[in-house]
Amino acid sequence: MKKRILYPVIAVVILLSTVSFKSDFFEIAKQIEIFTTMFKELNMNYVDETNPAELMDTAIKAMLDDLDPYTKYWNEQDVEASKIRNSGEYTGIGASVKTIKDKIIIVEPYKDYPADKAGLKAGDEIIQIGDVKVADFEEDAGELLKGASDTKVNITYKRQGETKTTVLTRKEIEVKAVPFYTLLDDNSGYIVLSKFNNKASSETIEALEDLKAKGADKVILDLRSNPGGLLSEAINVTNIFVPKGELITTTKSIVKKYNKEYRTKKSPVDTEIPLVVLVNGRSASASEIVAGSIQDLDRGVVIGARSFGKGLVQRPKKLTYGTQLKITISRYYTPSGRCIQALDYWNRDKNNNAVRINEEDFKAFKTKNGRTVYDGGGIQPDIELETSKYSKITTALLRSDAIFNYGTKYYYSHQLKDPKDFKFTDSDYVDFKKFIKQTGFNFETETEKALEKAIETASKENLDQDIANNYNALLATIKTSKEKALDAHKAEIVTLLTDEIIKRYFYREGLYNYYVEHNPEVAKSKEILGAKNKYEKILK
Repeated sequence: MKKRILYPVIAVVILLSTVSFKSDFFEIAKQIEIFTTMFKELNMNYVDETNPAELMDTAIKAMLDDLDPYTKYWNEQDVEASKIRNSGEYTGIGASVKTIKDKIIIVEPYKDYPADKAGLKAGDEIIQIGDVKVADFEEDAGELLKGASDTKVNITYKRQGETKTTVLTRKEIEVKAVPFYTLLDDNSGYIVLSKFNNKASSETIEALEDLKAKGADKVILDLRSNPGGLLSEAINVTNIFVPKGELITTTKSIVKKYNKEYRTKKSPVDTEIPLVVLVNGRSASASEIVAGSIQDLDRGVVIGARSFGKGLVQRPKKLTYGTQLKITISRYYTPSGRCIQALDYWNRDKNNNAVRINEEDFKAFKTKNGRTVYDGGGIQPDIELETSKYSKITTALLRSDAIFNYGTKYYYSHQLKDPKDFKFTDSDYVDFKKFIKQTGFNFETETEKALEKAIETASKENLDQDIANNYNALLATIKTSKEKALDAHKAEIVTLLTDEIIKRYFYREGLYNYYVEHNPEVAKSKEILGAKNKYEKILK
């Protein structure tokens, strides 16, 4: 078979205004020429048939992965998806999903949207969309769920081992930035802000004004698990509570034009109303800008756990053929000067892992009133709660989907008519521990990694027989310690299990209604806002 000769065309545009003379342009041109000639020779001469597009995709991803997790190459579909996320509207099935190997898992169907109306539940495994089997589809199978409004699609899925079918009608989906708000019994206005799309500030203002009209004289702004979004909306949301002209965040970069100060530009809604901001380890980026500026300006009390620490700023740069490069251009800093970024991806350790600042190296900064706050990545709350934290074992449980999968098990083995009747009991937690043991959950500690490396070295030096017994004894001790960690971090794990289970029965709206009565962070917020002296003392 005659090999096809493929000549790749690489379009390279170097924008002087972007690079701002920070680089050696001869070196850039030299490396591009080397890569171009290498790529051509590889595709022309390799022993087997090559796919230039796949090779280039691999090369680009490998290069970007060596920088940070946020610098990404976007194809045309990725560019369109970004526009949809920021607009707050799209056409689809009305559910969050994720693709795992040869199936699509329904993570959360939204109430009264197409997936929900078609009878799909969290945990359902979609195996066929129309005539296309997900396992046979080489591209992103999630794209098959998209389509014009009012078009129908046949879905085949598995639930608890049984194969089922349904017909789903796609609809226009509105993604609310504020999915829930209500007036609490102590006249606190409780507002959940779940994302920073282009409706975030307008929906927050609408909620606040409605709550104030109903008698709210204090506010709880819930940013827990809010992954961020538009910088402009983070500033606008903060502007609701602080005066015009206040510094909210600063960006710093090696490229001078990206060194900017961002200040509020509008008249505020209310600069006096007592305010609590809730954050946790999944509150990131724009959420951290809001929480950090509210804290640094002494405008409100931050409650929960240290936020994620995503302080790297990305900007999309247009490439050829409708593609884009989402590139990290600078770092975020709070008004007091604290860097929000937690991990240093440029200075890595010997295992090529990003470095985190040790607590003893945290630097002190001063808020507007002279309070001492510290950097270290993310926003450290004024009041920390155990239920908001994410330990390493909790993070491992989330990543392995152990909590999600147990939520599915619980839903199909328990009846629950009213969220007020729900309580995750000690016996339920025992059952959860049995479940994760049966499903093979395991996570590797840093100690285990170090020991594994040590035993490899010992083997090379022919010392393995001398230390094998001690090594196995240490592993047994670590295993026992990991089992104890499930009990040591029970509070935070039970909180996540409760969230997952309540959503299964009563959707996200039911979860927020449950928070109003039972959530420790909301209860602590009410306590602080209800004690004027305590609230003011924290901010002085």
